[in-house]
Amino acid sequence: MTDPPKAAHRTLSLRGRVALLVAAAVAVAVAATTVAAFVVVSSQVQNQFDQDLLGRARAAVGGALGNPQALIHVDPSTLGDVEVELLSQDGIPFHPPGGQRPPDGAAELAVAGSQGTYSIRTATQNGQTLRVVAVAVPAGGFALVLAQSTESTDHTVRVLTLVLALVGAFGVVVAGMAGLLIARAGLQPVEDLTAAAEEIARTERLTPIPVRGHDELARLTAAFNSMLAALDSSRSRQKQLVADAGHELRTPLTSLRTNLDLLIQNDQTPPEAQLRQGDRSALLVDVRAQIEELSSLVGDLVELSRDDGPSTSSAAGIVETVDLEEVVERAVERVRRRAPRLTFDVATSRWEVVGQPAALERAVTNLLDNAAKWSPEGGTVTVRLSEGCLTVADDGPGISDDDLPHVFERFYRSLEARALPGSGLGLAIVDQTVRRHGGQVQAARGPGGGTVITMNLPGRPPIS
Repeated sequence: MTDPPKAAHRTLSLRGRVALLVAAAVAVAVAATTVAAFVVVSSQVQNQFDQDLLGRARAAVGGALGNPQALIHVDPSTLGDVEVELLSQDGIPFHPPGGQRPPDGAAELAVAGSQGTYSIRTATQNGQTLRVVAVAVPAGGFALVLAQSTESTDHTVRVLTLVLALVGAFGVVVAGMAGLLIARAGLQPVEDLTAAAEEIARTERLTPIPVRGHDELARLTAAFNSMLAALDSSRSRQKQLVADAGHELRTPLTSLRTNLDLLIQNDQTPPEAQLRQGDRSALLVDVRAQIEELSSLVGDLVELSRDDGPSTSSAAGIVETVDLEEVVERAVERVRRRAPRLTFDVATSRWEVVGQPAALERAVTNLLDNAAKWSPEGGTVTVRLSEGCLTVADDGPGISDDDLPHVFERFYRSLEARALPGSGLGLAIVDQTVRRHGGQVQAARGPGGGTVITMNLPGRPPIS
C-alpha cells in the first residue's frame, strides 16, 4: 500500500502558509468589495435609466404623444430610440405610422384602466431586451407606453464587470506578493532562531541568542535562552559530578587494589614469609571497610544524579503522605545503634509531609550521622521536631566561618573532616532532598559550640 498523499497545507513551509493566508484573506476582501460595488453601481445605472424613461413619459403625456389623433401623424424618426403607443383601456393601440409598436400587456392595460398611475417592467421583443414604461394620460382612458432598448445599460454593466474583475485579479496578485513580503519580514526572527538552534545542535555550544524587541518572538527567544542556560548549568553540574566522582572513587579503589595485591602476593610467598594471621585478618577487615565505603559512595552518587526538581513524580520513590515524626524516630534508632557512646535527646511532634519516605529518612539519617561523627565521646545529640522544623545539634567543635557557606556542596570536606571517613556527599544529599520536597536547610554554629542544622519542610499537622 502506498501512503496517502499529504494535505497541501502540510507540505507548505510556514512562510508559504502565512503568505497563502494573507493572499486568501485579501482575495476574499477584494471579492466582497467587487461584488458589493457591482451590485451598487449596476443598481444605480438601472435606476437612473428607469427614472429617465419614466420622466420622458410623464413629460410627453400632455403633448401630441398623449393625443391618439395626433400620435398617428407623428414622424417616427423624431422619436429617436424610443417606441411609443397609446393604449386604450379597451386594449386598442395607437402608434405613429411606420413605427414599431412597443410590447404591451396586463400591466399597461391596468394603467390605462386607471388602476395605477404608472408601471415599469422588462420585456423581450424580436430578441431585444426592452424596458417598458406606461403612464396614465390625465384625460383618462388611455396609457402612454414607452419602450427603450437596454443595450446601453447592458454595455455599461459589462464594462463595469470587466473593470471590476481586472481590478480584483490585480488586487489578488498584489495581495500574494504582499503576503510573501509580510511572511518574509515577520518570520525572519523565527528563521534566525531556527538557524541559531541548528548551530547549537551542530556545534553543542550553548551560546545565548540576541533578543530583539519585546514581542512574542522576543519572549520565545528569551525562553530559549533560559533553556540554554539551564542546560548549560545542568551539563556543568554533570561534568563536575563526573570529575568529582572520579576523584573520590580513585582513592578507595587504589587502596582496595593495593590491599588485594598484598593479599595475593602473601598467598604466593613461602609460608615462613607470609603475614601473620592477625595482620591478614586486619587486612581483610580493611578491605571489607573499603568495599562498604565504596558501596556507600556509589549509592550517594546515584542519589545525587537524580533530578533536583520538586517531588511531584515518583522518579526517586513513591510519593505519599509521610508522618515526619515516624521518619525521625526510625532514623534516630538506626544511628543510635551505630553510635552507642552518644546520648540522643529527642523531642518531636507529629507533622505530615507529602513526599518520598525513603529519601526523607535517608536525609534525616545523614543529618544524625553527621552530628554523631563530630560529637565527642559521651556527647549529646539534640533532636527537635516542631511544626515541620527539624533541628539537629551536636557537641562537636562546630563549623568554621570559612567552611560554613560550603557545607552543603558536593564532595566538600573541611580540613578537619578529611581525616575522618566519608565522601562529603551526606549533607549535599540532605540539601537536594529538602529542596526536592519544597523545603530549606541551613547550618549554623550553636550558641554553646557545636553545629546546629535546621531543616524546614512544608506540610500540616495531622487531622484528628
